[in-house]
Amino acid sequence: MLGRFLKKLKRKLVKAAPRFELGIKDLQSSALPLGHAADNEIFITNPNRISQTEQNLLFLCNGHGEDTIACRLIEALHEINPDISHEVLPMVGDGKVFAKFVQEGWLSKIGHQKVLPSGGFSNQSFSGLFLDLKAGLLASLWRQWTLIHRSAKEGRFIVAVGDLLPLLFAWASGANYVFIGTPKSDYTWASGPRSALSDCYHRLKGTEWDPWEYWLMRSTRCRMVAVRDKITARGLRNHGVKALSPGNPMMDGLSKGECPKDFRKYRRLILLCGSRLPEAYQNFKKLLFAIQLIQISSSIAVFVPLSSSSMRKKIEFILIDSGFKSTYQSTGENGISETWEKNSLIILIGFNQFSSWANWGEVGVANAGTATEQLVGLGIPCVSLPGNGHQFNFNFAKRQSRLLGGAVAIAKGYETLANQVGFLLKSDFDRESIGLRGAKRMGSEGGSHAIAHSILTRLSEGS
Repeated sequence: MLGRFLKKLKRKLVKAAPRFELGIKDLQSSALPLGHAADNEIFITNPNRISQTEQNLLFLCNGHGEDTIACRLIEALHEINPDISHEVLPMVGDGKVFAKFVQEGWLSKIGHQKVLPSGGFSNQSFSGLFLDLKAGLLASLWRQWTLIHRSAKEGRFIVAVGDLLPLLFAWASGANYVFIGTPKSDYTWASGPRSALSDCYHRLKGTEWDPWEYWLMRSTRCRMVAVRDKITARGLRNHGVKALSPGNPMMDGLSKGECPKDFRKYRRLILLCGSRLPEAYQNFKKLLFAIQLIQISSSIAVFVPLSSSSMRKKIEFILIDSGFKSTYQSTGENGISETWEKNSLIILIGFNQFSSWANWGEVGVANAGTATEQLVGLGIPCVSLPGNGHQFNFNFAKRQSRLLGGAVAIAKGYETLANQVGFLLKSDFDRESIGLRGAKRMGSEGGSHAIAHSILTRLSEGS
């Protein structure tokens, strides 16, 4: 029934899309393996298809974290083969992470980037979905679909990064595609209490991925599926998906440099308030209040890597309102733009400095998604304080904590967060053992190049 439903949906998309009519000869001319019916898949006839797809890739990214992963993959592919032409379509947000490569002239960013009220987390709540629909979600998806369809007709090979939406669009386009499944891991249900209804559902399937998702992964045009860890790949293979786990691209591009000598006399925190506004401001205010309650004898340096300089004014207002005073001692050295002090706390503000600063922290106080996972992957345990926003609510934090083996502790209040952070700062053994557990869940660096080589291998085998 599911298969018939998806085929019906595909026929409707094909019928609605402009210039997407294929005749009987087009279908019959596709080189199908023996035993496959031509009406099960839609292929686009192009005499130069193989040569074109070897030179043209279209990346679809369905989220801010997915943008970062796609960016790493595109960079790795460009290093291996600079002759490949890359296009990227960020389906959520503005795709700022690709700006450098676009400016260098070898990457094209296509589509109209629309920032949705939920920040791309409409699946977390009905209210977020309602706000996104009101803001023009369906019109945005239609524009994206027409671009994807056009690229498929031109012979582009699609690399879908994210979850169901880019996977569905890649399948429905008729192109050959690769799927990089980043957001789901079987660690979220295979470890922990297992008492929730969702845990029972995932245990019944044997994977966190849903039947309609691995049905799309089994398409003859899906040339490769890569997921974030071995346990998730094993679950998919039990459903006939030839899933690989060559490494986690999230851990690529992070500096392993030591903390500068000027800050080694401090105990060091990394504060991550997220990037989605206005939720990030509320997260910053709450975390700032909580860390002032930490009871230790040493002074604390708190590194705050903000995602955009546009956040400066509001963050300054929160700091002033909380009694912090600017020291005006920043020179831009080490990426520090501003310093603020109050009692034994020094707050260090920088913009787009996460990759440089992440390894300097001893503990993270983090209400963020991908950045928190990256911090944990470096062996740095974190404590979170969930709020009521679309992104970092309690359910999201719980899932993240289970995914990372408890390396992110969930605090139920300000004092609880302060006590948990204080405990981690005082206990080197617990801090290191928890950090190692999280680092094991995230995996080592090098995943981007491993996946890039696998993609190129599929291209060289012919489309």
